[in-house]
Amino acid sequence: MVAFGGGTGMSTLLAGLRKFTENVTAVVTVTDNGGSSGRLRNDFDMLPPGDIRNCLVALADVDPLISKAFQYRFEEAEFKGHCFGNLFITVLTRIVGSFETSILELNRLLRVKGRVLPAAGRKVSLVAHHTDGTKSTGEVSISRSPKRIERVELRPGPVPVSKEIMESVEAADLFLFGPGSLYTSVVPNLLLQGLMEQIRANGSPRVYIGNIMTQPGETDGYGLSDHVRALRAHVGDDFPDCVIAHEGELPPRVLEKYQAEAAVPVALDLDGKAEFSGLRVIFGDLYDGSSNARHDSARLAQVLHKEFLAGRGDSDSADLESPASVAKVDCVPSTNTPGGAAGKAD
Repeated sequence: MVAFGGGTGMSTLLAGLRKFTENVTAVVTVTDNGGSSGRLRNDFDMLPPGDIRNCLVALADVDPLISKAFQYRFEEAEFKGHCFGNLFITVLTRIVGSFETSILELNRLLRVKGRVLPAAGRKVSLVAHHTDGTKSTGEVSISRSPKRIERVELRPGPVPVSKEIMESVEAADLFLFGPGSLYTSVVPNLLLQGLMEQIRANGSPRVYIGNIMTQPGETDGYGLSDHVRALRAHVGDDFPDCVIAHEGELPPRVLEKYQAEAAVPVALDLDGKAEFSGLRVIFGDLYDGSSNARHDSARLAQVLHKEFLAGRGDSDSADLESPASVAKVDCVPSTNTPGGAAGKAD
């Protein structure tokens, strides 16, 4: 399978999938321009390493101490704010000569169960076009803008797809998109030149994993239907084939925390809309129980295993059971299907 995304959502997904299969390629967004990644991007004229680092660690088969070291963040002196893993990737990039080669080498050094690939081989910026005709450039500016987003694009474009990504797409039996920030983690990967054409030519299921909460600056006021419409606005009305969404109440303490940031649960509002006829929807309690409304990696992977992977030869975790609350429909949910609150923008 091939998974597209970035941020916390992608690493969460991968951490669960590794229990079922090693046949996964993670294609990771490389447009981040904030925090440690943004500083290294500017200072060393390289691609941002943060999201890639998280995904490599999620699939690494090394001593836990090495994984912990890669995620260690300095809190003092000149390295304040930097993760050791980001610095390691920067050094390795200089040694081997390119960011892409350094990531391929890290897949080997960390004995990654699967493969992690950067979506682009050169620096690109994300530009958001707002409904009022203005633009925001860079993930940081996009997330801070209160203006509704109409579409996003990669600049400079077009951005070609690497040989490694294309090979993975051609061989894939399943495509996964998200969870993660809609406009800054999921959509950017879909804009790679020729990627969607190759995914369509493959014909395997294309599954969008919806966020649990809205994200300030990106998806304020968005229901699940708005997320799907945004995807279709960028890649066509035949996308996706299936949506997986959290269904279940969140603790009051979690809701209060997100309300303070103007974030609310993503409404499950696909009911009765003819435009989504034929879209398969799978609901489940996917909340991880923490103070952040994030997906539970094991539960999410169990749902994917049950619906798409069960019976394949590389699964070694058949003893795990899918969440008991999972319910599915093969088109638009009926009006009798609960459409209550759902959980976070990973």
